[in-house]
Amino acid sequence: MYLIGWLLLFPHLPWWTSVLLGAGYAVYILWNVDTISHNFLHNPFFRSRLLNRLFSIYESLVIGFSQVLYKHVHLRHHRGNSDKPDASGETIDWLSIYRYGRNGEAENVWPYMWLGYFRDDALATYREIKQRDPREARWGATEVAAFVAMYGGAFLLNWKFMLYFLPCYYVGHSLSNLIGYYLHYGANPEVPLAWGVSSYGRLYNLFWFNNGYHAEHHYQPQVHWTKMHEVYERFKEAQRKAGVHVIRAPHFLGFLDILFPSHSAVASAENGPVPL
Repeated sequence: MYLIGWLLLFPHLPWWTSVLLGAGYAVYILWNVDTISHNFLHNPFFRSRLLNRLFSIYESLVIGFSQVLYKHVHLRHHRGNSDKPDASGETIDWLSIYRYGRNGEAENVWPYMWLGYFRDDALATYREIKQRDPREARWGATEVAAFVAMYGGAFLLNWKFMLYFLPCYYVGHSLSNLIGYYLHYGANPEVPLAWGVSSYGRLYNLFWFNNGYHAEHHYQPQVHWTKMHEVYERFKEAQRKAGVHVIRAPHFLGFLDILFPSHSAVASAENGPVPL
């Protein structure tokens, strides 16, 4: 409804209002990808297969990429856990921060953030899904066709609107890549307990559905997001010994963490979640 309302009202709005609405949409993508969309692919919301399929299509339309394809890429992410390239230079995890790095180091955050959208290979993803489940691949193609048709229709209705919309759409997905980077920058891809980087700010985890408990999520990805603090309590001593990297800033502000005092897994285990 947000996008439809923006499109219909666009001819009557001053330019700065559309800029604000576009910024709101970018933030919505940033939030949705790591909350609604992410939790849905791990724990579908409905018992009905039909309802889950309809919701998947809906998510594809509002975010602008196929939920089916995203699920496949994300599950590869969990298999590889931001792994380093092998002898042939390949990573299991297509989202790995090491995939385009050099000399075994993580790539710089800014190319990872701004180039990530263009590195996604929807065709390669589709082919992998088709090899395993042709029916699921067709649903993925249907979702892609649906949001392409929706955006194409918006171009026909008002191409000037799309000149505002598309940059905001791109920025939203780039911001999502920014979160993805700091969810793993400083993690240890060789140690299961330390596969992710956690941030225990109460407000962040309240509004981001416990996305801050990322080391815990990678260690037990099947656990519902509402149970993440319980996983933290269960494994916090083992995480401390494994050297789990913890940042004080929310992941989408991970580049600001240098402003905070050193905040290790040891401090986290002793003091518990911080209020940020």
